[in-house]
Amino acid sequence: MMLKQIVLLVLITFVPALELRASIPWGIFGNENWGISPGLMSWPLVVLVCTVANILLGLAVFWGLAPILHWLERFQWFRQRFEPLMQHAQRRIRPYVERYGELGVALFIGIPLPGSGVYTGAVGAFVLGLDRRKFAVANALGVCIAATAVTGISLAVKAGIEWPWLEWLIKQPTP
Repeated sequence: MMLKQIVLLVLITFVPALELRASIPWGIFGNENWGISPGLMSWPLVVLVCTVANILLGLAVFWGLAPILHWLERFQWFRQRFEPLMQHAQRRIRPYVERYGELGVALFIGIPLPGSGVYTGAVGAFVLGLDRRKFAVANALGVCIAATAVTGISLAVKAGIEWPWLEWLIKQPTP
């Protein structure tokens, strides 16, 4: 039964735009409809599984881009439309990466907001020309930042901690 939950958490982590931002809360709170029983896995195990899966996902995306782009370069339509865009992006953004290094990529990956994460971070780092080792460090650091933030928020919500400064989000209008 626990193996099934681990597989489900990994699959949720692999979904673009969800990643561990969704799989950690799902694992902590559980969802019987999706086969994740609350309390079957401890929250540290949930965080470990989702974090490792997300780190491996980022590495797979980053390392898989080169062969995919190499294959697409065989097609004239791809070379005409996408190569100039990628070269332009590289020229404009490279100075920032050289200045801030992998820390900028790590922070981008670590911000638990839509549009950030390992998919976007891996593509951005690849276009910027970040080498594999630097991306691996940035990816691991960014995923750990995101995992820490999402876990903290999830555990606080589960414990019933109320944040008055977030009350305006959930407050119902009075008639």
